[in-house]
Amino acid sequence: MSTPAVPVRSVADLHGRRTVVLGLARSGVAASRFLADAGAIVAAYDRRPAAELADAIAALGARPVRLALGVDRAAAEALLAHAELLVTSPSVSARFPTTDPWLREALVAAEVRGAEVVSEVDMFLRLTRARILGVTGTKGKTTTASLVAAMLGRAGVPNVLGGNIGTPLIERAMELGPDDWAVLELSELQLPTITRGADVALYTNVGEDHLDRHGTVEAYRAVKARLAELSAPSGRVVLNNDDPGCRELGERLAPAGVAWYGLARPGRGRVEAWVDDDGWLLLAGERLLEAREVPLPGRHMLRNVLCASLGANLVGAPTTAIGEAIAAFEGVPHRLELVAARRGVRWINDSQATVPVAAIAALEAFDARIVLIAGGKDKGLAYDAFADAVATRCRAAILIGETADELASLIADRVPVERVPDMPAAVRRAGDLARPGDVVLLAPAAASFDMFVDYAERGDAFRAAVESLERDR
Repeated sequence: MSTPAVPVRSVADLHGRRTVVLGLARSGVAASRFLADAGAIVAAYDRRPAAELADAIAALGARPVRLALGVDRAAAEALLAHAELLVTSPSVSARFPTTDPWLREALVAAEVRGAEVVSEVDMFLRLTRARILGVTGTKGKTTTASLVAAMLGRAGVPNVLGGNIGTPLIERAMELGPDDWAVLELSELQLPTITRGADVALYTNVGEDHLDRHGTVEAYRAVKARLAELSAPSGRVVLNNDDPGCRELGERLAPAGVAWYGLARPGRGRVEAWVDDDGWLLLAGERLLEAREVPLPGRHMLRNVLCASLGANLVGAPTTAIGEAIAAFEGVPHRLELVAARRGVRWINDSQATVPVAAIAALEAFDARIVLIAGGKDKGLAYDAFADAVATRCRAAILIGETADELASLIADRVPVERVPDMPAAVRRAGDLARPGDVVLLAPAAASFDMFVDYAERGDAFRAAVESLERDR
């Protein structure tokens, strides 16, 4: 069977093209609607049955999208074999061992015969006329991207916020013009498929994560580097001078295209952001506000603020607007989110701390004794440093999920440890152990998929359990 040789570069290229959308989550639904409206012949495949996808099906409306939901492998393979264009969800890739082997083989076969395999975010990047500010990193992406959008909004710069943050932008691709900015959070799932860089690319840090998917730290970092490599020839790349991974990446880029930030002055870029000796945030030598006025706890959050400030500055936002946006920013859910403050105890939801380094940063954000709730699905990462931080800063550790046994063995007798079966039990026990002045912190240091759909569901479960605890007392 012949397939179109011309890659998709315009909406006109989609008309009449046989397309399969893989995965009917948010990005899949948005892509299906956009493709159908553009005149493509669209089928949507998801291994979940229709009964579990009622909301997604309803969101498609009356569009002529053929649904292949919960079908057997043979039917799915036949569907993919006839596709000229495959649009994948972020977690589906021929290169990820976490993708079903048969599906990896089918995607490779599709590419061999000339079908295009793209992601929703890459299709947006190909089609939009908007300027792009991309945000990536191991941790801190959502806070930084949200803060950049707030800064641009305060400065009157038209912008939209989307990507991995949970808002697909494909349906807005055609309405955005060259004066608009698309602020895109980009994860390691989305970066391998992008074919266009950003006008401004921000990096919060480059550590290690998702080794279950990428195999080695080097492979993970190579994926992360893709945004910088595509952006550097004509755009600007913003890097964290405090982070070894960013410094290593910066050594491979032309110095003129890189702007640096850090808690101390980087001393290497034409435009920089740092904290001076008097505790003020400085941007290109101009004071923004005092660090103690930043309404987000922790040194890692301070770096996120510096990163966002430098990115917004490169877009053209004035320092006054940037400082005002920082002072007014209340954070985002599941990132050191204050859920409650009762009887002298603060309850903090950092469910997005899905790797040890992020959970360590959360522990270090508070000048108080901590009752920690941790544990979840293992991603192949080392927990020794996290266990040391727990021993140093915690009154007790309450463990849940798949990694509970490993964490308990590492923490050993240094801190009281209890294992409980679920989040309500963890919150109840934390309430028993916490004393006035303490922080009860959910910082799992692991993924959520052993017990929850995602980190957001885990954080919501924590919040609901805290609210229930108050009602019961």
